[in-house]
Amino acid sequence: MTEPTFSVRGKRVVVIGAARSGVAAAELLVRRGATVTLSDLRGSIDDEARLRDAGVTLELGEHRASTLAEADLIVLSPGVPSTLAALEPARAAGVPITGELELASRWLRGRIVAITGTKGKSTTTTLTGRMLEAGGHHVLVGGNIGLALSAQVEASTENTIHVIEASSFQLESTRTFKPWIAVLLNFSPDHLDRHASVDEYGAAKARIFAQQDGSDWAVLNADDPASLELARQGRARRLLFSAGIDSGLREGIAIAGDTIVKRTEGGEEPLVPLAAVKLLGRHLLADVLAAAAVASLAGVDAAAMTRAVETFTGLEHALEPVSEIGGVRFVNDSKATNIEAARRAIESFGQGLVVILGGKFKGGDFRDLLAPLRDREARVIAIGDARPLIKEALGETVPVLEATDMPAAVRTAFASASPGGVVLLAPACASFDMFRDYAERGRMFKQEVARLGDSWSRTREQ
Repeated sequence: MTEPTFSVRGKRVVVIGAARSGVAAAELLVRRGATVTLSDLRGSIDDEARLRDAGVTLELGEHRASTLAEADLIVLSPGVPSTLAALEPARAAGVPITGELELASRWLRGRIVAITGTKGKSTTTTLTGRMLEAGGHHVLVGGNIGLALSAQVEASTENTIHVIEASSFQLESTRTFKPWIAVLLNFSPDHLDRHASVDEYGAAKARIFAQQDGSDWAVLNADDPASLELARQGRARRLLFSAGIDSGLREGIAIAGDTIVKRTEGGEEPLVPLAAVKLLGRHLLADVLAAAAVASLAGVDAAAMTRAVETFTGLEHALEPVSEIGGVRFVNDSKATNIEAARRAIESFGQGLVVILGGKFKGGDFRDLLAPLRDREARVIAIGDARPLIKEALGETVPVLEATDMPAAVRTAFASASPGGVVLLAPACASFDMFRDYAERGRMFKQEVARLGDSWSRTREQ
């Protein structure tokens, strides 16, 4: 890969949004010789002194139109929509506007593995990184999880493989972003509070393939027609994966009996025994296959893949086992922030399920959950702004109780559960009506389960 020629030296650059990615972009731009202003609507942000010491000018409490219009370049954090009204004067003045992922990728020296999808990105990204590391590669993992891509640039070498979780928010502003391997795990409606339509959301996801050519790879889910359609215009070579037991997939990564295998015209190569997989949920098995597909393209052998899988027990907030109280298991899937993710989580369990649903609605149809809930004779505890929508969509078929906060939700769910059952936090919504993010929501759930366990134990001892 040739040394990038993109330069910001001596240019005035405004970064909008002082969350993790925006801060990393501002610091990177200063190191690359730009005069940098970091703008955020909040009146104060973390690490103000450190940023000022690094040479970043802070404009807090507003986005100043004059600052934006006089910039040579504007960089948006992923959480900042390109439709932001404050951008209009700058756009009219012809100021280029880009995203943090696009910016940072222009300075990378290593190859890129980019992973997107409506559900499963974090699990697949993390496991892919572990497989590649087990295979002896120098790997940096980040993007939408962990380190922002801007924080990886200085450590990027010709031998680095950057494994990047890429959200639709990050991908929608890409223009030159060119992954060596692009993975689309699945596709279903999501983020309709940000994207104007499902088609717009899909177009953002499809940008992961836009700059690929015949030397690159697209890893695609053979079981997900919507993903295959989004990748239809791509020019990269394809490697399919299928999590169906004894799938009819003739070439690609599949399951044969008790083993994940790679099928080619020359035969079937065993990769990872299913017994090595420690993850809850059938849908998470597809993430393992996707990671194995990437690892196989990178030349990782089966033994290294298996070592990585055996030691991977999943991510926090992704079908995370929490505790068992009075014979009732508690499982935290706070990362299930859309309808499809919640459906897959629900389908991972049997009868006697109690599901905590709700939060800030992002679009979709709660009625899509009716069949799996009814089949499991499940009960629902509705929380957050979406409570009336959940009640309207499900209440005539599934028992729906309401709770005003997480402590009440956990206690109501436990009271509704029977020994041998499961209380599942799978909100199908964003968290921003009640929490800072899905992680805070998941931690609050686990905290309340721990408190419930303590009070249950004390009651039993009396």
